[in-house]
Amino acid sequence: MGLNRQKGNMYPFVTHTWNPIRGKCPHDCVYCYTKVYPQPELHFADKEMETNLGQGNFIFVGSSTDMWAQEVGVDWLLATLKHICRYPLNRYLFQSKNPVRFSMFIDFMPSDFILGTTIETNRDYEVSQAPTSEARMLAMQDLPQPKMVSIEPIMDFDLDILVQWITSINPLFVSIGADSKGHNLPEPSPEKIEALIEELRGKTDIYIKGNLRRLSRQEMPK
Repeated sequence: MGLNRQKGNMYPFVTHTWNPIRGKCPHDCVYCYTKVYPQPELHFADKEMETNLGQGNFIFVGSSTDMWAQEVGVDWLLATLKHICRYPLNRYLFQSKNPVRFSMFIDFMPSDFILGTTIETNRDYEVSQAPTSEARMLAMQDLPQPKMVSIEPIMDFDLDILVQWITSINPLFVSIGADSKGHNLPEPSPEKIEALIEELRGKTDIYIKGNLRRLSRQEMPK
């Protein structure tokens, strides 16, 4: 697989993805895009340790499965981080729904990285085997900067609570997007989405994904 140029519904700032840890994600989110493809068992792709990660890239490491899930071996993560540190002239995004695990590996991470998590809502909808959104929020509070939050796919929420959660993390930026594949998720009204964007504006940078237009009354701000 190697280093892949970003495509599809990806963050605009990411130039490449790299997936040395692959297979069925233990979090088993109902809306995961990988569910449309046959997934092997979770495994470590040894050949990826020969991949040249180059320089001047912004690489999302682990975009196809949550490589920080509790089921992923410590040795796999250490090998991945060791290889990454051979290429210090890149920036790396690590994103997980189990961000509490980041703290165990901070000392092994490259010099330029961003830690991220997904918080689709403050409510407890049964859509995943991952730690709850509240648990993710609490874990992110204690992690070093820079940090980011993905609100995707956005689900119905309580405005004051979700804004408080996001701002308590103090993210460098927030990315907001919607369900792209028709999973019949509980979704917020356009008014709520616009109120959320307005509340977050000025507190952090905001990326609005194109798929959010489906839930909006008007063209969403960029």
